[in-house]
Amino acid sequence: MGIGIRPTGVDNAAAALRYLERRQEVSANNLANVSTDGFKGERAFARLLADGSTPTAETATDLRAGTLTATNNPLDLAISGKGFLVVQTPTGEKLTRSGALHIDDARRLVDVTGNPVLGETDAQSDATTPIIIPATVKSITFSSNGAVMADGTQIGKLRVEDVPAGAKLQHEGNGLFAAPAGRTPVGDADRTVRQGMREESNVNSVEAMVDMIAVQRAYASVQKVMTTIDSARGIATTELGKPV
Repeated sequence: MGIGIRPTGVDNAAAALRYLERRQEVSANNLANVSTDGFKGERAFARLLADGSTPTAETATDLRAGTLTATNNPLDLAISGKGFLVVQTPTGEKLTRSGALHIDDARRLVDVTGNPVLGETDAQSDATTPIIIPATVKSITFSSNGAVMADGTQIGKLRVEDVPAGAKLQHEGNGLFAAPAGRTPVGDADRTVRQGMREESNVNSVEAMVDMIAVQRAYASVQKVMTTIDSARGIATTELGKPV
């Protein structure tokens, strides 16, 4: 087993600045997405290392649900409880809690950026095929378990999947997350799809702003510490060695 190098005051201060910079990035991104439907905020924290060296900055996704807001738009959906919708993107399947859906020119059910929403495998649809809305349909409804009903006839069922406990979700922009390995379907009894509603971001704008201010003040304090240490070293180098 290697022996860790004991960090100096400068090392500690530099590590603190790196941590605060990362925390500032996270806070700024959270604040920028305070109005993004289905967005999940991130939290930055410092992880202590066993070898006694300086801590490293890491992040974790806050999976708490956002507030559900009624829109009365029949193509707006929100998931009450656990689970994510699955969409097909040019870079593969992604997860999302943003349910601002619409029908594109190809009659596919798509998300806000035009990614097709995928359905479960059953007699009427395939897991890798988008949900298609027939052109003659007059009304679209969604049951609480995600069944897609066109004029009262089921034409598909939304895929709703959950991620393993402790999984780290990676934000991909526009309310999307990279789909991690090990995700599992959410059973009908554990899912509740709400039609005519949207889930807001779970980021509190006031808390995010307060956090940014706190980070900026802490950063300024650490910079002052580094200046003081540098000044003390300068004195030690230039003054203490002079003959009296």
